[in-house]
Amino acid sequence: MKKITIAIDGFSSTGKSTLAKQLAKELEYVYVDTGAMYRAVALYAMQNQLIGADFFDKNKLVAALPQIQLEFKFNPDLGFGEMYLNGENVEKQIRTIEVSNFVSKVAEVSEVRSKLVEQQQEMGKNKAIVMDGRDIGTVVFPDAELKIFMTASAETRAQRRFDELQQKGDTVTYEDVLHNVVERDHIDTHREDSPLVIANDAIEIDNSYLTREEQFAAVLELINDVVKSV
Repeated sequence: MKKITIAIDGFSSTGKSTLAKQLAKELEYVYVDTGAMYRAVALYAMQNQLIGADFFDKNKLVAALPQIQLEFKFNPDLGFGEMYLNGENVEKQIRTIEVSNFVSKVAEVSEVRSKLVEQQQEMGKNKAIVMDGRDIGTVVFPDAELKIFMTASAETRAQRRFDELQQKGDTVTYEDVLHNVVERDHIDTHREDSPLVIANDAIEIDNSYLTREEQFAAVLELINDVVKSV
């Protein structure tokens, strides 16, 4: 079967990573969670006191970029690659609400986006890749054979994220999670560099009322149609 590039974009907490992992496993493709890369940079900024509730030293973060080494290491027990920051597994740390509060601000920085986009494009040189994020179909892989744009209401996404954090034992309120979702939407869609927009040739999927199984089946059908046509 011909190998293609699958770009999945969309708003936060729409299940992009879950879908991408399902597809990569089914197709035996490489999966890349670009959100994890931006989260890792945000975590680095937090750990080094470069960002906080009332400050963000962008210049120092840009200066530190050569020191930030990101790598995905495959975990056979999980079935996907976990995020490593300078040799340390940070998969759990980067999924916290604290990191979520800062990741969109870090992703606004042009130098950060430039560094990570370059790495992402290198990862996808040989196709057979599923990559999800905010600008995959518009910036990273504008020539991807299949582009998906995922959306759902802010309230639906906040509830999903709240339930996920509760299951992990995090102490959060639904109101805080909803505020984070709305704020991230605004930052992602209004930043100057690579704002979140739907590519002209992307297929939009509103999964507010779709189960994971229904969504997976629908996208798999799209992939089969694309593979037959290329």
